[in-house]
Amino acid sequence: MDDLRERSAPLCISMGCPAGIGPEITIKALDRVLRAGKPMNLVVAGDIDILKKACSSTGLHSLVDKIISWSPGRPPAGKKINVIPVTKLRQEEVPWGKVTETTGRASYSYVIEAIRLCMNGQCSAMVTAPISKEGLKLAGINFPGHTEILAHETGTDNYAMMLAGPRLRVTLVTIHCALKDVVPALSKQKILDLITITADSLKQLFLIKNPRIAVAGLNPHAGEGGMFGDEESRIIAPAVLLAQEAGINASGPLPPDTVFHAAWNGRYDAVVCMYHDQGLIPFKLVHFSDGVNITLGLPIIRTSVDHGTAYDIAGKGSAHEESMMAAIEMASMFAHNRQ
Repeated sequence: MDDLRERSAPLCISMGCPAGIGPEITIKALDRVLRAGKPMNLVVAGDIDILKKACSSTGLHSLVDKIISWSPGRPPAGKKINVIPVTKLRQEEVPWGKVTETTGRASYSYVIEAIRLCMNGQCSAMVTAPISKEGLKLAGINFPGHTEILAHETGTDNYAMMLAGPRLRVTLVTIHCALKDVVPALSKQKILDLITITADSLKQLFLIKNPRIAVAGLNPHAGEGGMFGDEESRIIAPAVLLAQEAGINASGPLPPDTVFHAAWNGRYDAVVCMYHDQGLIPFKLVHFSDGVNITLGLPIIRTSVDHGTAYDIAGKGSAHEESMMAAIEMASMFAHNRQ
């Protein structure tokens, strides 16, 4: 985290949905940074009054006077919470836990501002607090979430999601689709593209010179020689072979019930998974609190908390900031590594 203080461009946190836990985990994380005596080069794209409201709900009343307005182009004030006041919402119009057109539009505006600052070099990386798909829809914004907004705004066609923790990293060939739609969505090219972007990102962001990529099979025991399905021999193995021919240190298809144990014990640097729950169930079992969501393939650095808006606990002060802290630290590391 010390690296953030040494660069002229600060890291930008987008505050997330103002009615969710985003403001609270942002305040809690920044409080931890300030109490550690290490003022980081950090700014928040959000709303000053909502952040002050989060100070009250979390019991961090002393932080209210530390929240100040920040304008891009000047260094953030030390030992302060520097905020780009993207919106000026009234606290009473944004009750905790209630998603509305207003919260959806505000959430979107924070993300757009953070992207803009990163694209023009005024910020070194962005960390996103959670937003609501429902809120975006209510506001008439036709994106299902952060990843699609980021891809559109940066003009990125080839991108992927990685979940990363201290000991396990996973990427997903298919993400939000029904299990019955997974097989039709798989293709040799799609798997090869994901293996490639996973390997490239491990080199560029994590500085792993020769990343070891495990590719999980789709079926039990990776098909058991065709007894339980032929997707391994027909689709996955040819993609792995093409990756190997391109110089990527890829292995597979490997039995899904053992590959994560091998990765956890250091044999692989990442696991390429065929569908959502194949990767996220083992990942969240071991990295539920410190997991980070990373968008690969973008021209900018974006990390995110690995959880949602949690409207049911918003305003209660009970939301944990560990994932936000992990996302901040990882974005800091990536920005340093890209220098």
